[in-house]
Amino acid sequence: MTDSTIPEARRLLQSPTPVHSPWATLVASALAATAAVLMAGVMVLGPGVRFNDNGVPVDPATIPVQQY
Repeated sequence: MTDSTIPEARRLLQSPTPVHSPWATLVASALAATAAVLMAGVMVLGPGVRFNDNGVPVDPATIPVQQY
């Protein structure tokens, strides 16, 4: 390594300066708001959902038939 490459290597090892974008902030806040609304919907609508686990018959002959 020569003396001319040392300053270039030091420049490359420095952390870059962050670039702040107002659009990135807006998109991040919209994503957070959407996630909050979805989580609230799960909490409100979630307890009313029920799954009746009656099992699945293996033999088609055991399936109950409704008479109309």
